[in-house]
Amino acid sequence: MKLSDSTTQILKNYASINSNIVFNPGSRITTISEARNILSSATVDASFPSCFGVYDLNEFLGVLSLVDEPQVKFEDKFAVIADSTGRSKIKYFFTDTDMLTSPNGTMLDKAMAMDSFEVEFELDPETLNKVKRAASALGHSVVSVTADNGSLVLTVFDAENPTTNTFSIDLNGTYESENFSFVLSIANLKIIPGTYKVGLSSKLMSRFTHTEQDVTYWIALEKSSTYGA
Repeated sequence: MKLSDSTTQILKNYASINSNIVFNPGSRITTISEARNILSSATVDASFPSCFGVYDLNEFLGVLSLVDEPQVKFEDKFAVIADSTGRSKIKYFFTDTDMLTSPNGTMLDKAMAMDSFEVEFELDPETLNKVKRAASALGHSVVSVTADNGSLVLTVFDAENPTTNTFSIDLNGTYESENFSFVLSIANLKIIPGTYKVGLSSKLMSRFTHTEQDVTYWIALEKSSTYGA
């Protein structure tokens, strides 16, 4: 098996969410953060033959880069990674999946069943980059989503000090009531580049669905979020 650039991109992103991962048979991969506030599921163009665990995903990706055009052959307890000529080989042992953090089927099913959101909008990479740059420049860690005069407003602010500098950007979207403030930790926005359809729920959960790839993230909202009276 050869892992494509798109599959490798997703795996690198998943390594930023959780350093370990459990692969299941098939082409769907999932991950969950240790704090269980970020969950993601993606369909990749590789089909894994069995269930196995990788303790350090960054290390595994680094091992793949040691050989040119790596080909991966999966055995029961390890993978053999070789170059296209078979001259260089690496034996990489798997980790017991019981030792790793992974989303269970029930958790994933509940997340995928979520289809009701009070606020919905499309988030393009340029807007997200502006939010992240503003957060870095201002030294803030959260962004709120509120409504103002028929538009949605993303505001980077300091949750501890309402008198500090803020950055705001308007965007189009739909919402059921203007009386809300949904807050996201910018550090939790660990998503691959692209445009996303975003849904925010009063149950303190958000869903980011990539518009071009089968990749979805469920990110917990901050407890300071409010909806309604």
